[in-house]
Amino acid sequence: MRLSRRDALAVLAGLGAAGGGAALGVIGTHDAPVAGDGRPVDGEDEREDEDALSVLVAAAEVLYPSDVDGHRAFVETYVAGRRRTDPDHYAGVVSAARELDAVARDWHDTAFATLAPETRDRLLRDLGVDVADPDPAGNVSDRLRFFVVNDLLYAFYTSPTGGELVGTENPTGYPGGLESYQHGPGAVDDG
Repeated sequence: MRLSRRDALAVLAGLGAAGGGAALGVIGTHDAPVAGDGRPVDGEDEREDEDALSVLVAAAEVLYPSDVDGHRAFVETYVAGRRRTDPDHYAGVVSAARELDAVARDWHDTAFATLAPETRDRLLRDLGVDVADPDPAGNVSDRLRFFVVNDLLYAFYTSPTGGELVGTENPTGYPGGLESYQHGPGAVDDG
């Protein structure tokens, strides 16, 4: 099963974020910084974006089912769309990704993205992210759950490919094809 940029655009459209081509850019593309506007002028923004993207892609590789590939294109497109339409949320995602990378460097002396998938999974579990309450203002585990885990899982399971995996790509009674129009909302598909 392969995720694509098109899957990410479908998710963003569901969020109302893809209108007007908002999600068509890629992460790391910015307006040129202007001296005195408070933004770095030496490429620091782009480096931070790329570092955060690497952490998010590495997290997706352990969060998404093992038979799924195409993580980077999907995550890159999804995050770019969120960045353009919800900069505050994007800032939280980048901050949480930095925190996760800092923990990996502290505990394992290397970047989160370079850890083996099993080690990444164990690190997330050791942080308690799997049982944390998603809270953007909570402790590290809560923030990681909110900004990294839940955001990536939402993107995956609301995408056409992820939805197909769990049977929610086109719920009965909702638009999306001839099959759905032939059965009412109460109809159950037993297989």
